[in-house]
Order: sequence, then C-alpha cells, then structure tokens
Amino acid sequence: MAAQVRHEHWSSRFAFLMAAIGSAVGLGNIWRFPFITGENGGGAFILIYLVTTALIALPILIAEVMLGRMGQQSPINAMRAVAQKAGRSKFWVIIGIGSTLGAFVVLSYYSVIGGWAIRYFLYAISGTFSGMDNAASKDLFDAFTADAGQVVLWHTVFIGINVGIVIWGLHAGIEKAVTILMPLLFILLVGMAVYSSTTPGFDKAVTFLFDFDFSRVTSITFLTAIGQGFFSVSVALGAMMTYGAYLDKNENIARAGIIIAIADTLVAILAGMVIFPLVFSYGLAAGSGPGLIFVTLPITLGKLGTGIELGAAFFLLLIVAAVTSAISLLEPVVSWAEESLGVKRKVSAAAMGAAAWFVGLGSAFSFNIWSDFHPLSGIHIFADKTIFDALDLTSTSLVMPTVGLLIALFAGWALSAETAAEALNVDPNAAWFRWWRFLIRYVAPLGVVSIFVANGLA
Repeated sequence: MAAQVRHEHWSSRFAFLMAAIGSAVGLGNIWRFPFITGENGGGAFILIYLVTTALIALPILIAEVMLGRMGQQSPINAMRAVAQKAGRSKFWVIIGIGSTLGAFVVLSYYSVIGGWAIRYFLYAISGTFSGMDNAASKDLFDAFTADAGQVVLWHTVFIGINVGIVIWGLHAGIEKAVTILMPLLFILLVGMAVYSSTTPGFDKAVTFLFDFDFSRVTSITFLTAIGQGFFSVSVALGAMMTYGAYLDKNENIARAGIIIAIADTLVAILAGMVIFPLVFSYGLAAGSGPGLIFVTLPITLGKLGTGIELGAAFFLLLIVAAVTSAISLLEPVVSWAEESLGVKRKVSAAAMGAAAWFVGLGSAFSFNIWSDFHPLSGIHIFADKTIFDALDLTSTSLVMPTVGLLIALFAGWALSAETAAEALNVDPNAAWFRWWRFLIRYVAPLGVVSIFVANGLA
C-alpha cells in the first residue's frame, strides 16, 4: 500500500513550463530533428510535423498531464488511484508501471551520452578541436568511446549532477535548476543562431531546412513526422504525469501543452539554424545522430577563430538540454520510492540514481569492451544490437508507443466525458474539449499504431 506522501506543488506557472519544456527538449531535438527535417522536404516536413503533432502527440500530452494532476502522485500510484476512483480495472496501472520503468531505462543509457557532452565541453574549452580534420576528429571520438574508464567516469558525473538536483526536491532542486537552465538554453541557442547567420553556409542551411520540397514527401515522411512529434514532446515516460501531479488545480493544461509543444519545436528548429550553417560553411556532410555532433561539428569548430568560445557554448547547450530531460526521467521513480517504500527523498534519489548508474554500465561498455556482445541475438530485431541499442530500441519502439496508446485509450474511453472535463476544468460542451476528446479517442490511437507500423518498416 502506497504511503500518502504530500508532494510539493509548483510555485508558479513559469516554473512548471520551464520544467516541462526542459523535459521535452533533449539531445534528440538538437541532433535528430534538424537532420530529418532536411532529409524529408524541409518546410514541407515541418508543416507535416506541426499538423501531426497537434493531432496526435499534443492530445496525449494533455491527457498525461491531466492524469497526473488527477492522481496527485507518481505515475504508478496516480494511475492506481485514478482507475479506482473511475471504477475501472486495476489493469490500467500498467500505464504507470510502463512509463516509470521506461523512464528509468532511458535515463540509464541517456546519461552515457550526457557524459559524452560533458567531456566534449572540456575538450572545447581546452582548444582540443583546433586545426582538427575529419580523420583526427573521428580518431578522438573513437579513442574516447573505446576507453571504458573514461566513458564510465563521465556517465558517473552526469548521473551525479542529476541526483544532486533531484535530491533537493521540487522547489529547492528541480525548480531552481530549470528556471536557471532553460532561459540559459534559449539565450545560448539564439546567440549561436545569430552567429551562424553570419557564416557562408547560412543560405544553404536555410534551403536545407525550410525549402518546401514536396518531391521528398512520401508515406514514410508522415510516419517519421508522427514518430518524431510523439517522442519529442516527452510523452509516455512518466515525466509529464509526475510534473502534472505537482500542478495547481487551476492551471490550464491545454494551454500549457500547446506552449510546451511550440517551444520544443522552436528549439529543434533553432538548433538546426546553429548547426547546419557551420557544417555547410566547410562543405562537410550533414550526417545524423551522434556523428554529427561529436565528429562533424568539432571539425568546423576547429577551423573557426572563435572555435573555443563557440564550441564551449554549444556543448554547454547540449549539457543543459540533457540535464533538464534527465531530471524529469529520474523524478518519477524517486517519487514512487518516496510513496511506496516510505524512504526520504535524499535516500530515494541517491538509491535510484545509483541503480540507473549501474544499469547504465551496460550501455557504457557497449562502445568498448562489450561492443561485440549482443545479449538478445536470438531475436531477429535484436540480432546485431548491443546493450545500448537494445535498450534504446525497446524503450522507443515498444514501451513508449504502448504506454502512449494506453494513455489515449484510458483518457478517451475509460474516463467519462464529464470526468475528463472536470479534471481539465472545462465545460464538457466547450468546442476545444469536444475536439480534444475526438482526437484522443480516435486520431491519437491510430497515430500511435502508425508508429508501430513505421518501426516495423524500419
């Protein structure tokens, strides 16, 4: 039986928005969104992304925050309480279990990449990138990731930073961090985008990102947009449900959800305006994923007279984005431990952080001593997957879409219209509420199913 822990509430709407936007804005915004935008028709893809996010991801985001505020506890206990009050099956607690476990697993391997960002920030301020060519940059990356001790060290530092924030609770820890870090992130992004606009590759970057090239739009483009929107706004990992539990009952959840989705998209677009002018200025390939950030970008930074300052700013930006996402992944399991195990926050934060660190060792070793270890090689889709790859694939392709689908079904079908309207503080006959209910019942579930389809085609 869960203990009735009385959680703090957000001290202001601004604090909640900064935390929620920080949860949504992560490493994927900075290296994945700009690339897939350019590869899928630029402005055409952005248009499709905005529409599909509004129709699928945003309704689920609103539902998840709503369920958190209804339950006033961590995802597992919130879903147990909400389902019981609504007279529904205990089965629905699986939403809380899946999202909490998903958050824990993602944190375990996400922190490894967060550690890379810290190490590269130190490389940048020490001038390591100066005069670096493609071969030297790749050698640096390969040498770093091949050193198990170094990868584990920075994985440890990153986890430690997040535990150090979460351990102090909502007001003294999470709020204080996000109300400093998120404005810093926006200042860094805007400043770097202004600088990038002065580089020779700016015009090519604008064309790459915003040219409406409908010839590149296919059915897969729509599936890619749906998947990117779903993952980008941070639904189905318990973070938004946990943050919703700390939300004042008078806060307009729908308005907050729209702000979160817009801010998340703006960060991703600004990141593209920072990265691609620099990359194109030196005729480098706009490769996707970590290679773009940790191999290609250092080459560019090494050629610039302002490379040390710009490199330090960029990797600081990356650290900020990673930390604000990671604390939202740690908070659900820490909150659950407080409620269900009856332990103090400082103990639960330290214990859950240590557990995530331990699980993350498998991911840290996936790039070096266990790079040839494929634990699930007997299963076709995992045949060539390291521990890191297997955890990433399981969480993003299975756990998150499943939890997202269940959230949509529960909010749309298990809860009555009257109950949902009361939870959202809205008249059941209000136009936007009826539109949201239609989306959450029909459109969003079909959209999430399409993510499964896209993963099957990948």
